[in-house]
Amino acid sequence: MSPRPVAAIALGLSLGLAACAPVRMSAQEPAADQGFPNIGYASWTSDEPRYRLYPGDELEVQTPSAPELTKIVVVQPDGRVSLPLLPSMMVADLTVNEAEAAIAHAYSSQLLRPDVIINVKTAPLKVFVGGEVDKPGVYDMPGDINALQAVIMAGGFKTSAKANQVVIIRRGPGGRAMMRTADLGRGIKNPGSIDAVPLRRFDVVYVPRSTISEAGLFVQQYIRDVAPVDLGFNYALGPSSYVSAAAIK
Repeated sequence: MSPRPVAAIALGLSLGLAACAPVRMSAQEPAADQGFPNIGYASWTSDEPRYRLYPGDELEVQTPSAPELTKIVVVQPDGRVSLPLLPSMMVADLTVNEAEAAIAHAYSSQLLRPDVIINVKTAPLKVFVGGEVDKPGVYDMPGDINALQAVIMAGGFKTSAKANQVVIIRRGPGGRAMMRTADLGRGIKNPGSIDAVPLRRFDVVYVPRSTISEAGLFVQQYIRDVAPVDLGFNYALGPSSYVSAAAIK
């Protein structure tokens, strides 16, 4: 999908996984008493961030001035693509416009008009589900789903789950991590009152046992270890974005 200081923990998201089978993580759960510091989050926003390329994406790379070079490629697990006349290029975590500009620049020594157009043809839709669920792992999204449906895909809540404070972590503008909680237990008792939280690609759904701060341990210990590409999903410490986990126990 390098050292990582706490101020910028990379949230890489699973690469090279089987298309339909969930990937199981270690059964060992992060302990809340390991001293993981409270971390700051950006304010939650529902604005749609710009799409970024990720391993597994199938791209049509068009070169209008040299149509014979137009090619359909797949972003490889290392985040690179192979194109005619060029060495392998890193495109993971670039927006489509950024990737077009980078490839056009690389072609500038080969073509007089190195215009490049990228069309994303297919993209894996995956979410992380962890914590107090029966089968934590990475799951394919079968279309638009919400946080409760993701928990059900992961085998449902354990009896130890704190279903009324499920954590959703999402990459926000500028790569900043955003966090909110959802009362999914209420949705089980009364489906009409569910706080559904529709999910987006590579959201993290974490069901805590006792404290929200465990979500940080889940990110640190599990997710970053399964992704060979650092996507720059970071937590920024500072009073402007700080949310204390202790305040929402």
